[in-house]
Amino acid sequence: MQSKYKRIAVKIGSNVITRADGTLDITNMSALVDQIAYLHKSGLEVVVISSGAVASGRSVLGLHKKMDVVDQRQLFSAVGQAKLINIYWDLFREHGISVGQVLTTKENFGSRRHYLNQRNCMCVMLDNKVIPIVNENDTISVSELMFTDNDELSGLIATMLDVEALLILSNVDGIYNAAPGSPGASVIEVIEKGQDLSSFIQGSKSSFGRGGMLTKSNIARKIADEGIDVYIANGHKENVLLGLLDESKHVVATCFKAARTAVSSVKKWIAHSDGFAKGALHIDARAVEALSGEGAVSLLPVGVTRISGEFEKDDIVKIVDPEGCVLGVGRVQYDSRRASELCGKKNQRPLIHYDYLYWEGNPLSE
Repeated sequence: MQSKYKRIAVKIGSNVITRADGTLDITNMSALVDQIAYLHKSGLEVVVISSGAVASGRSVLGLHKKMDVVDQRQLFSAVGQAKLINIYWDLFREHGISVGQVLTTKENFGSRRHYLNQRNCMCVMLDNKVIPIVNENDTISVSELMFTDNDELSGLIATMLDVEALLILSNVDGIYNAAPGSPGASVIEVIEKGQDLSSFIQGSKSSFGRGGMLTKSNIARKIADEGIDVYIANGHKENVLLGLLDESKHVVATCFKAARTAVSSVKKWIAHSDGFAKGALHIDARAVEALSGEGAVSLLPVGVTRISGEFEKDDIVKIVDPEGCVLGVGRVQYDSRRASELCGKKNQRPLIHYDYLYWEGNPLSE
């Protein structure tokens, strides 16, 4: 097989491996495992991000009594995750391949140390020919600390492991230029940087997952800006993974083309850290203009008007413009007390150095 990639991430959505009645679709799981096993034996490094634990647990227990939403999710995932990983283990064992379970939470991406520990764990697995199977640890996650869905998690895993392509498998062929099924509707097969999709994207969610096509497109665009090709494809299609990765074949899907600019590992982490911000730096119009330019600019104290929240040195903070809009995030070089003392002063070291700054208006340019 002719593939230009050496390491990929495959996100398998709930609707890809779950039947209409909520039970796991072992037939489709087996078909996907067969393809991943083939890629693995061909020398490609593959990381799998798989949904389906909660749906699996719900179908096993079949509870009908009223329960708190968080309690339900914790219970269903505890039972369902055990079933899900055991099925993957058995399916991959038929190919002589070992898999390892990686359960994570959003908090584990909040500090650089935890982030690197996770990265090291999965890199060791890949180095030893073990396929990581990743899922959110819903048994200890609560609503305010949960990922939007596993699309968000797959994006974090893809950037963390420096994969070259992220394949998001759903129950549709990709992003359409009109409502799927309507006259003249077709899949947009290639999406370049800056292309407007607002008139095409539907906000509806899938039956068993937490996200929809809007979430997928937002994640895909961000990951592509970080130098990773992102495909949104139909996981029910026969040999979809092999078709997407074989340059001699054509599969109808949507590809967000990767930006050509190389991005550092730290910048990738910063770009996905807005949900972990401990406080905010409020900046004036001149600072907004400077940071929005094409050159590499750090955030200096002279452009900061005030500090909100409490944070320590090296925490993630938001950068807020005079209208209250969040335009970026970064890792701050001072704690909140010292940062407040420096506000508005000239000739000081940056509050946030450019190497640790993600600016929405000029994302990830080096």
